[in-house]
Amino acid sequence: MRTLYLECNMGVSGDMLMGALYELLSDSEKDIFLKTMNSLFPEDIMLQTSSSEKCGIWGTKMNVVILGQEESSQDAQKHCHVQQDTTEYTHEHTEHHHIHTSYPQMLAQIDCLPVSAAVKEDAKAVYTLIGNAESIAHHTDISQIHFHEVGTLDAVMDVVGCCLLLEILDPEQILASPIHVGSGNVCCAHGILPVPAPATAEILKDVPIYGGTIEGELCTPTGAALLKHFVSQFTTMPPMSVERTGYGMGTKDFANANCLRAFWGCLSILPVPSSRQLPDSPGFAGLQDNHEQETHPDYYTEKFHSLDQILELSCNLDDMTPEAVSYAANLLREAGALDVFTTPIYMKKDRPGILLTVLCNVSEESRFSRLILTHTATRGIRVQPCYRRTLDAQFRKISTVYGDITIKISTGYGIHKFKPEYEDVAKAAKQCKVPFQNVYMAAVEAFEKTL
Repeated sequence: MRTLYLECNMGVSGDMLMGALYELLSDSEKDIFLKTMNSLFPEDIMLQTSSSEKCGIWGTKMNVVILGQEESSQDAQKHCHVQQDTTEYTHEHTEHHHIHTSYPQMLAQIDCLPVSAAVKEDAKAVYTLIGNAESIAHHTDISQIHFHEVGTLDAVMDVVGCCLLLEILDPEQILASPIHVGSGNVCCAHGILPVPAPATAEILKDVPIYGGTIEGELCTPTGAALLKHFVSQFTTMPPMSVERTGYGMGTKDFANANCLRAFWGCLSILPVPSSRQLPDSPGFAGLQDNHEQETHPDYYTEKFHSLDQILELSCNLDDMTPEAVSYAANLLREAGALDVFTTPIYMKKDRPGILLTVLCNVSEESRFSRLILTHTATRGIRVQPCYRRTLDAQFRKISTVYGDITIKISTGYGIHKFKPEYEDVAKAAKQCKVPFQNVYMAAVEAFEKTL
């Protein structure tokens, strides 16, 4: 499962996240990304990258240049806090006009950008999180929230840049560590506020956060909203095979390296077993007779190659009609699930219910989880990893007096067996108006003559 893990030990801001994701790209992807970003507002703003070092660690610093002047760290800190603020403030670049953009205008501006529909929808969702948080913090309606022109352009680059990078990377799941928010106070247009600032704290509801001894704001509203929108789980780093690592560098210097680290790799759903732990291996506790299998010529070439990982997705249902459950199960089968089945169960208060179980490949978990959540009434899915050992399958057509019947042949581990396919047998029995068993046995006998 392609997994992106974000380590937020020094908090998160839009430009730090963008720098870390940028480092995960190939050289050609980096060129395409920068070209796309610099086509958004060709006359007003540019995105540049530079190497930056913090505590001996080198990474990428994303620099937003507005009207030929780079935003200072102080400006960046200000716009993160008050870009949605209805109160005017004095920007250090005095030549900029203090024009404000309303929330609906902001969404319309995003819709006009030369990026995909998916990137636009993600960017608007992130801005909605920020706008809702600001409206709650200031006790006003989201339609009354306004974005300062300069802060808006800078934040658009951060938000759209991160959304575009994630579209390019296309992870199957995004995980993140609990977020370090910093401590102390921060100065904004309203005065001195505690860290995290009210809007940031509102966005981070239900997200694990912590403070510490580092004074200052480590998590900005933009960074918080990006993580809230994209991250499926905040947790310690799971076992994963890491392929690439990216570092997005902050502006300020602390005793700790001021960076956000991104890990890209494959999530290890289950630990890889040793040969002594595998079924059919010498010494495996469940094996009764090793000698007969070990002497078979196919034993050593097949015993390790058919063991693979799959996932079992399940949920309890007690508020759906049988017709609705049947529809969902058939839809999941048609979508390519390895298997779908239902089991009668009794739930709380002895209410009868249905256990829906779906088997799928590890790489398909997110797709089938979304289908289950969309087409059933459940609010949660249990994901259980498991091993699967399978026989190889082949198919052959065999001629009978009732027509051609497909035979499914299963082989492996010295096992050879076959059976006529149900659909062919049932179709022939119906057409010839004979019992099902007559067609089935005729197919078995015809195939046995070819052995």
